[in-house]
Amino acid sequence: MNRWNERYAGEDFLFGTAPNAFLRAERRRLPARGSALALADGEGRNGVWLAEQGLDVLAVDASEAGLAKSRRLAAERGVSLTWELADLARWDFGHERFDVIAAIFFQFADPALRARIFEGIRAALKPGGVLLLEGYRPEQLEYRTGGPSELAHLYTEPMLREAFADLQIEHLASYDAELDEGAGHRGMSALIDLVVRKPG
Repeated sequence: MNRWNERYAGEDFLFGTAPNAFLRAERRRLPARGSALALADGEGRNGVWLAEQGLDVLAVDASEAGLAKSRRLAAERGVSLTWELADLARWDFGHERFDVIAAIFFQFADPALRARIFEGIRAALKPGGVLLLEGYRPEQLEYRTGGPSELAHLYTEPMLREAFADLQIEHLASYDAELDEGAGHRGMSALIDLVVRKPG
């Protein structure tokens, strides 16, 4: 993932150090304690925030530069995480490991890889566990304020409903909003939010 190492190489945090707004807004759905996976967590803004909520966090990313910044941010905030350098195309998600999975803007995945990751998420959630996912919709290609340039990498409501049909959808919403998440996500954006819970 040389591209991400290059993107994370600067001193500044590409997507800022504050947690994603959707993730923060869904704080009430988090358990008081438990295990959390911060998927493709980059420079750590979301994994560190989850650790601040009292969760045992595994932050997984394919960029050494991103994980180094995540360690720095965790030290500054006085929390500890576990970090794992991994390519999600080959990473073993495991079985019923996590009470929470945060999947925020990991839209580098083409449809085949996305299907594999979604399958891993479903397997890795514990019964009663919750997935918090945010991404861009196809309309984002018009805004050009962040995210992928490939239509196939973007999310729609029917796609997400089908992908998680075996889980309980607690929230699914499409909307446009202004983002201010570092230089990487800034400006009006076409967003989609999903909260699903594994029956149990």
